[in-house]
Amino acid sequence: MSDDTKKTGLDRKLISLGEEYEVRAWTESLQCTETQLRDAIKAVGNSADRVRKFLAGRRW
Repeated sequence: MSDDTKKTGLDRKLISLGEEYEVRAWTESLQCTETQLRDAIKAVGNSADRVRKFLAGRRW
């Protein structure tokens, strides 16, 4: 069964790279590339708040 694209809550607090639509949504939301998103997650984990702060501190 695939992920429900209408889900909210926990899905908005954690970034998942498992589905292409999720990667696309997060890169659009965070205004970054997929590579930048993956690098941020490697550096600080998949917490959306931590990734936002990391990307804000490293404006490309």
